[in-house]
Amino acid sequence: MFDLALTEGHPGYRFSGHETFACRYAWLPKAYRAIQTDPGIFFNEDAAMVELGIGKNMVRSLRFWVDAMGVARPGAERIHAATELGDVIFGEDGCDPFLEETKTLWLLHWALCSAAAPALFAWNYLLGSWPYPEFSRSEALAAFVRQSQRLGYTHSSVTLSQHLDVFLHTYQSARGARVGVEDSLDGPFVELRLLQQTGERRNDTGRWEPVYAFRREPKPEISNDLFAYAVLDYWDRVAPAEKTMLVRTIASAPGAPGQAFKLPEEDVRSRLEALSRDAHYGFSYRPSAIQGLLTRERKVTADVRAVYENKAIRHG
Repeated sequence: MFDLALTEGHPGYRFSGHETFACRYAWLPKAYRAIQTDPGIFFNEDAAMVELGIGKNMVRSLRFWVDAMGVARPGAERIHAATELGDVIFGEDGCDPFLEETKTLWLLHWALCSAAAPALFAWNYLLGSWPYPEFSRSEALAAFVRQSQRLGYTHSSVTLSQHLDVFLHTYQSARGARVGVEDSLDGPFVELRLLQQTGERRNDTGRWEPVYAFRREPKPEISNDLFAYAVLDYWDRVAPAEKTMLVRTIASAPGAPGQAFKLPEEDVRSRLEALSRDAHYGFSYRPSAIQGLLTRERKVTADVRAVYENKAIRHG
């Protein structure tokens, strides 16, 4: 039986590469089209600057986000190849090439949270392992310093601070802040309202700073098909040979769907119960007041296109 302990000991983390820029709305569609035209575009920064109409640091940032969200992967020949995820969303017959559907944003959010190796540290830690209901920037930064040192990294406080700010700017609107016009452009994930400011409090220097909390409540905009895709994808990545998985793992393990989407455990249980009644998903649900258990009746693989076709599976 797969349990929480198997999620410990992550193989590696990324703390930089985003060049301090959160991903912007137009970036991913433009990057996908550019890669389709010239697979080597991101290995020629001067050409990428001209083609994409952004500066060198933004080109590097966009390459980072393309990889982090799994829209395309770099190959040995200094080219990028679009992934199935990239093709399904942005391709010629793409399901949402201009990021108009909220479920696409949740799907890309899942891709960010579930990146295997190396994972994005801020996403893995704050969404998966932060032990308190809320946090301030100074509290999170102090924890980043402690955790990165514990993991054996030697990043400066500047690098960790920038990484934290990119996470915050990914999910929090920058409007009204004292930033430049370009930096004030909100990215697509702000629309998810996942991270919310709940108040203010004084930090150790006596200054007031915002306090944040994740919106942990049922989210009907996350369809059961998308949730099923995340469950099957998670299962295939962390325990592909296991026939059973505890419900608490799916609800609360770092990197699991319940944590990534910040869903209450009762909502996770309700969704799993509903999905288990559909034989297409290949698993059964045995409820329990203490744990609850999923059993894989047969191998079913997550299929990203099926998220848009109301059947998030592939038989094989």
